[in-house]
Amino acid sequence: MSENYYLPRSGPMPRPESVEHGREILKEEAFPAPNVQTVSFNALEFTAVCPKTGQPDFGRVEISYTPNEKCIESKSFKFYLWSFRDQGAFCESLAAQIADDFVYAIDPLHVEVTVHQSARGGIELSTKAVRDRDE
Repeated sequence: MSENYYLPRSGPMPRPESVEHGREILKEEAFPAPNVQTVSFNALEFTAVCPKTGQPDFGRVEISYTPNEKCIESKSFKFYLWSFRDQGAFCESLAAQIADDFVYAIDPLHVEVTVHQSARGGIELSTKAVRDRDE
């Protein structure tokens, strides 16, 4: 993995080397939190890979968090989500990992992550992971 954990300020983004690389970018690109109570992301184009079949899974990710000292920068969030494109993971694991990675990156007071997997075989799936900061 490259030692460069910063995204370029202009031009095309490099392809993520791994989910771990994306996670480090989330942390490094975080910025001081302004006086806001809630920040929400709704990523409409999320892809991962089924760990059983290797076929792509499409869906969306909703995240809502209460900042502590830092906020997630949106460009780094896009990069982070892109890192899952070749990652084999179940929908349930994705929600848990994304929540844990947000805690790692910015230590929010509260975070909720919902992953909505588009229908495959006629079945849609949604999973939610919630993390609260221990005071």
